[in-house]
Amino acid sequence: MNVAEMTQTTQYLTYKLGDEVFALDIGKVREVLDFTEVTKVPNMPDFMLGVINLRGSVVPVVDLRTRFHMPRSEQTVNTCIIITEVQVDDAVTVLGCLADSVQEVLDLEPHQIEPAPKIGTKLRTDFIRGMGKHNNRFIIILDIDKVFSVEEVSIAAALGATAGCPVAHQAPAQGK
Repeated sequence: MNVAEMTQTTQYLTYKLGDEVFALDIGKVREVLDFTEVTKVPNMPDFMLGVINLRGSVVPVVDLRTRFHMPRSEQTVNTCIIITEVQVDDAVTVLGCLADSVQEVLDLEPHQIEPAPKIGTKLRTDFIRGMGKHNNRFIIILDIDKVFSVEEVSIAAALGATAGCPVAHQAPAQGK
């Protein structure tokens, strides 16, 4: 869905990576966890931290800072893992996203959201749904389904199989 198609107020979970505020559609967020120990899996891309055990299911965890070419940061008491549902093609994969801190759940109306910036043809920005405006500040609204490629989500799903436990994965979404 692009900005022009947004016709109603939508709730977003806002979180920080460094000094920047990002947001995810609340419908894509399952829960927010305090940072927990992540089991590293060998030979994974830099942004794949490893896996966590979420009530018996293996959930891959990614470092969004590294994915967006930002410097890694030290874990603090505010560091958390946002459990999201990522849909690529017809499969939904549960994925944990490391964030520096969660801010708030925010209602944004369509007039508060600008289209993603056009930065030329060489830089990929299709994963930015739009730029929210709140309290004289921009919020980068991500389309979590487009942050990772099909191959990267496949790697994340394979992490569960490598760890020897059932990976949190769902059947194809119906009617989407």
